Amino acid sequence: MKILILGAGRVGGSLARELVDNGYDVSVIDLDKSALSSLEENLDIMTVEGHAAHPISIKKAGADDSTTVIAVTSDDQVNIIGCQIAKRKFKVNKTICRLTEESYSEDLEIFGEKVIDIVISPENEVMTHLKELIFHPGAQQIENFADGKVNLVNVKAKKKGKLVGRELKGIKDDMPDTDAFVASIYRKGKPFIPSGDSIIKENDEIYFISSASNIDEIVNEFRDPEDIYSRVMIVGGGKIGSSLAKEIEGSYKTKLIESNETKCSALSKKLDKTIVLHGSATDEDLLKSENISNIDIFCALTNDDETNLMSSLLAKKMGAKKTMIILNNPSYLGLVPGFIDIYIAPYRLTVSSVLQDLRESDVAQDVILKMDTGAEAIEGIVHANEFTSNLFGKPIKDIPLPEGVSIGAVIRNDQLIMPTSDVDLSINDHLIMFLSDKKVMSEVEILFKTK
Repeated sequence: MKILILGAGRVGGSLARELVDNGYDVSVIDLDKSALSSLEENLDIMTVEGHAAHPISIKKAGADDSTTVIAVTSDDQVNIIGCQIAKRKFKVNKTICRLTEESYSEDLEIFGEKVIDIVISPENEVMTHLKELIFHPGAQQIENFADGKVNLVNVKAKKKGKLVGRELKGIKDDMPDTDAFVASIYRKGKPFIPSGDSIIKENDEIYFISSASNIDEIVNEFRDPEDIYSRVMIVGGGKIGSSLAKEIEGSYKTKLIESNETKCSALSKKLDKTIVLHGSATDEDLLKSENISNIDIFCALTNDDETNLMSSLLAKKMGAKKTMIILNNPSYLGLVPGFIDIYIAPYRLTVSSVLQDLRESDVAQDVILKMDTGAEAIEGIVHANEFTSNLFGKPIKDIPLPEGVSIGAVIRNDQLIMPTSDVDLSINDHLIMFLSDKKVMSEVEILFKTK
């Protein structure tokens, strides 16, 4: 499949790397010659130096009816016009458009019928993920599957957690009426699929699958019981920061720091209970005067990675219990452990959204869990084909799967079923699967192909 990416920024560059790894034929258009050169040096792709929304650039990139265009520049208008030109003039197969302004997404027909096939909005996804993590203390990552019926949750086992030092099957003893399946455990950075006899150790990263209503009860088995949130400080009054404040201010004592005075005035009118502060989040005196030592969660959500990192380091040093940041540059990942508790990479969410729309198998959702290790989780719909025909009616535990792959849940007729030994495979089952390495995706996808 031919992929044309409009924009070679952080999002476009991350997409190019991921799609090349998945075997796609990738081209990239951008005005930034140095960004294109960097991609060309490391990837087997075609680049075009030019405006992303100009017919000449799109023609040079070889767009035709077999091409999927992914418009991910930082300018909504450029993305929209690029999709319009690609669809109308070059009759491309599909357009995926990044939009930050919600009003554009509400009525796509104004840009022309079927000009934009799929909209992605990283900012909305980031805000939703942050809100979920605040509302569920102890969770480090929460991903929704099956229209929200199922959650894949990452939690780190803390020293005071109930299950630390005990066998994993103890979770059933503590909560006999709660269904959960531990799909994988990362120990010292290395994954393994546990059994009921596996002993939980401090700092283990647990990935479990359960219904949304059971998240807190299960997370409580691993987290420090003292991790209770009531005070939140947000840095950055942009779309993500202001939206998050609006979502949580009714449940948490919320403060927001914004460096732009004019924006502060607008935020004060938009927000009802949030205290809006004008200043710098790296101002030690400001943080001290606002009792940073009493803040439970410090969220650094500006567009500048350095500001997010430095303000979080300072906040942690001054007594903030937990820090959450937005991190755009993957080269900073090595700096995160130690003083950043949770980071969210917008490009990871964008790549995940795009991948699930490009799969040729019937994959309803594809989520990249760890960009550095290649761990993914997918929701796929089982179809009858040469590979699956002999599997129907047999226990799902007998499905031949590559090493490091586990089935975490089955959705059948909208009902959540845990993958116990007595569950047989049926056609049209939705399987929630955990892959510790994306390189085996092609072997797993066979289950979800119609032929």
